[in-house]
Amino acid sequence: MTEDINNIEAAKIVDARGVACPGPLLEAKKGIGAVKVGEVLEIWSGDPNTKDDLPRWSNKVGHEFLGVIEADGYDRILIKRSK
Repeated sequence: MTEDINNIEAAKIVDARGVACPGPLLEAKKGIGAVKVGEVLEIWSGDPNTKDDLPRWSNKVGHEFLGVIEADGYDRILIKRSK
Protein backbone atom coordinates (compact mmCIF):
# COMPACT_ATOMS: atom_id res chain seq x y z
CA MET A 1 0.00 0.00 0.00
CA THR A 2 1.48 3.30 -1.09
CA GLU A 3 0.59 6.44 0.83
CA ASP A 4 -0.69 9.30 -1.30
CA ILE A 5 1.92 12.07 -0.95
CA ASN A 6 -0.89 14.65 -0.95
CA ASN A 7 -1.93 13.28 2.46
CA ILE A 8 1.52 13.39 4.06
CA GLU A 9 1.82 15.93 6.85
CA ALA A 10 5.23 17.59 7.05
CA ALA A 11 6.84 18.21 10.42
CA LYS A 12 8.46 21.35 8.96
CA ILE A 13 7.94 23.47 5.85
CA VAL A 14 10.80 25.45 4.32
CA ASP A 15 9.61 28.24 2.03
CA ALA A 16 12.35 28.75 -0.58
CA ARG A 17 10.09 30.29 -3.23
CA GLY A 18 11.83 33.16 -4.96
CA VAL A 19 15.26 31.79 -4.06
CA ALA A 20 17.47 30.79 -6.99
CA CYS A 21 19.48 27.58 -7.13
CA PRO A 22 21.35 26.49 -5.01
CA GLY A 23 19.28 28.32 -2.36
CA PRO A 24 16.50 25.72 -2.02
CA LEU A 25 19.07 22.94 -1.62
CA LEU A 26 20.91 24.89 1.07
CA GLU A 27 17.60 25.57 2.84
CA ALA A 28 16.77 21.85 2.69
CA LYS A 29 20.14 20.97 4.21
CA LYS A 30 19.45 23.34 7.11
CA GLY A 31 15.83 22.28 7.45
CA ILE A 32 16.43 18.53 7.60
CA GLY A 33 18.28 19.02 10.89
CA ALA A 34 15.15 20.52 12.42
CA VAL A 35 13.04 17.38 11.96
CA LYS A 36 13.34 14.07 13.77
CA VAL A 37 14.28 10.80 12.08
CA GLY A 38 11.15 9.47 10.39
CA GLU A 39 9.56 12.90 10.04
CA VAL A 40 8.98 14.72 6.75
CA LEU A 41 10.49 18.00 5.56
CA GLU A 42 8.56 19.89 2.88
CA ILE A 43 10.43 22.38 0.70
CA TRP A 44 8.56 24.93 -1.38
CA SER A 45 10.50 26.06 -4.44
CA GLY A 46 9.82 27.93 -7.65
CA ASP A 47 13.21 27.01 -9.13
CA PRO A 48 12.70 24.17 -11.67
CA ASN A 49 16.17 22.74 -10.92
CA THR A 50 15.12 21.92 -7.36
CA LYS A 51 13.01 18.99 -8.61
CA ASP A 52 16.23 17.38 -9.85
CA ASP A 53 18.63 18.58 -7.14
CA LEU A 54 16.72 17.44 -4.05
CA PRO A 55 16.14 13.80 -5.08
CA ARG A 56 19.87 13.45 -5.90
CA TRP A 57 20.87 15.08 -2.61
CA SER A 58 18.41 12.94 -0.62
CA ASN A 59 19.73 9.71 -2.11
CA LYS A 60 23.34 10.81 -1.69
CA VAL A 61 23.01 11.58 2.02
CA GLY A 62 20.62 8.72 2.84
CA HIS A 63 17.21 10.38 3.23
CA GLU A 64 14.05 9.18 1.50
CA PHE A 65 12.77 11.34 -1.36
CA LEU A 66 8.97 11.02 -1.29
CA GLY A 67 8.06 13.07 -4.33
CA VAL A 68 6.99 16.38 -5.79
CA ILE A 69 3.56 17.98 -5.67
CA GLU A 70 2.98 20.73 -8.21
CA ALA A 71 1.28 23.71 -6.61
CA ASP A 72 0.22 27.06 -8.06
CA GLY A 73 3.50 28.47 -9.41
CA TYR A 74 5.85 26.39 -7.26
CA ASP A 75 6.71 22.80 -6.29
CA ARG A 76 6.25 21.13 -2.92
CA ILE A 77 9.08 18.62 -2.43
CA LEU A 78 8.81 16.03 0.33
CA ILE A 79 11.78 14.34 1.99
CA LYS A 80 11.67 11.92 4.92
CA ARG A 81 14.63 12.10 7.29
CA SER A 82 16.22 8.67 7.52
CA LYS A 83 19.18 9.24 9.82
